[in-house]
Amino acid sequence: MGIGELAKQTGVKIVTIRYYEQIDLLSPPARTAANYRTYSQEHVQRLRCVRRCRDLGFSLQQIRDLLDLSAENAASCAEVCRIAERHVASIEEKIADLNRLASKLRLISGRCNGKRAIAECRILEALCYREAKGSFRFE
Repeated sequence: MGIGELAKQTGVKIVTIRYYEQIDLLSPPARTAANYRTYSQEHVQRLRCVRRCRDLGFSLQQIRDLLDLSAENAASCAEVCRIAERHVASIEEKIADLNRLASKLRLISGRCNGKRAIAECRILEALCYREAKGSFRFE
């Protein structure tokens, strides 16, 4: 199959497929006599795996590690578990950071009544003009 069909079957853009080939995440396809790429079902399967991992937020390096591990059929899956656990911890840390940011933004937004002139806007004052010290004070 051609690159267009591979893109259609996997939902991955052609430019991304070419990038994955360039960084050796996807093996180079066979070439026709006219030098067109021809992809196999193995490419489809690997690219679907990469896409699922990307959808779950795994980095390209983590995906490469997981794919390398998947080639070792007899090995223990302990390292795969460690990669997944580290990824979950990273996601949970990001969620905590986002919750803190949302809390601060709610505090800032709650101080604005929308009736002041821009020059007196408490949101802009807190975001742009006060030195960040970890907490917000409103007068």
